[in-house]
Amino acid sequence: MKIIVNIIILVFLGTSVSEAQTLDDYLKIAAENNPGLQAKYREFEAAIQKVEQVNTLPDPNFSFGYFISPVETRVGPQRARFSLTQMFPWFGTLKAQGDAAALMAEAKYQSFLDARNRLYYQVAAAYYPLYELNQWKEIERENIEILESYKTITNKKFENGAGTMVDFLRVDIMLKDATSNLSILNDKEAPLLTRFNKLLNREEDALVIVEDSLFAQALPDNFRKDSLLTNNPMLEELDLKIASSEASEEVAYKQGLPKFGVGLDYVMVGERTDLASDMAAPQDNGKNALMPMVSVSIPIFRSKYKAAVKEAQLMQESYALQKEDFANTLTSNYEMAWFEIQQQQELLELYAQQIQESNQALNLLFTAYGNSGKEFEEVLRMQQQLLKYEKMKATAETQYQIALARLNYLTAKTY
Repeated sequence: MKIIVNIIILVFLGTSVSEAQTLDDYLKIAAENNPGLQAKYREFEAAIQKVEQVNTLPDPNFSFGYFISPVETRVGPQRARFSLTQMFPWFGTLKAQGDAAALMAEAKYQSFLDARNRLYYQVAAAYYPLYELNQWKEIERENIEILESYKTITNKKFENGAGTMVDFLRVDIMLKDATSNLSILNDKEAPLLTRFNKLLNREEDALVIVEDSLFAQALPDNFRKDSLLTNNPMLEELDLKIASSEASEEVAYKQGLPKFGVGLDYVMVGERTDLASDMAAPQDNGKNALMPMVSVSIPIFRSKYKAAVKEAQLMQESYALQKEDFANTLTSNYEMAWFEIQQQQELLELYAQQIQESNQALNLLFTAYGNSGKEFEEVLRMQQQLLKYEKMKATAETQYQIALARLNYLTAKTY
């Protein structure tokens, strides 16, 4: 029987371990299932299809004409005509069009990469508040247990004449506050879970396993700042858009040059039947005619071509200005995220010291109260101060991780 129980326990533990997921696991789930990210990738795939569309020759033109009144010629009446024509743009036009479309497709891919990185940040920013909530709930539960023990102690001291009823009532008031706070924290869990699970495109009440503790590592100065303006997908996207606009400018210029066409005309000719019996039929009587053709378009209306060239040039300037503006924003956002990380590191060190000293003070005050039965109000005040520092420490841990996730997004860290 004991062996069976052990097997059941091992199976249960194995299931729990297999289901346990880290933040990195959730990031992978989000990357695979998030509909917004999938939509970005579909845009990239659609842009690739554009390359083939603009990189091929225009369709040939085929026409058929039937002479209602046949045109009489020396070798017979013309009854019908077939024409086939293929136009060719100026040399290099198709390549320029393909280059412009391919560069824009690459820009779409960079946009997808930025959307993926932004999704990673959003998932992290939704994950760590769940850690903070769990920590606050655990702190509040411990606070309730301590207050309940205080309530028992104050009641006994009052019964023994070594304490006052006021101490008992103070604990009871604080206990009700703590119970209400815990209830509010429990209610807060549902919207936080919904926000997180929807980023992963899961059911809103799906189980989320959150870490029990977080580690705030010390980072070197200017952490990953050297990659800020070199690896960012948005900057790469704008560079590709500039290159695509340059190719579009070349396309606009070449489209303003003549286009060439080659073709064939095939004319169906009937035999002459109006000849006298003593007249010889003309040579090639009734022979169908085949006529090669060459055509050239003459782009004399230049305004639309000039406007297309100017449009491409203005778009290049626009993308260059967007890149400069985004680089400035990126730099300022990096400094703010770096400040937030440093601030939270300092706060974590402060709260750790405050918690340690508050615990020492609380133990001394509680010992003094146990001996004298006086100044219980100071015991409660120190207990609430300790509670405040523990919560603030959990919040600082959360804010540190969110700021680090934002820094990872700004520097385009890949997971």
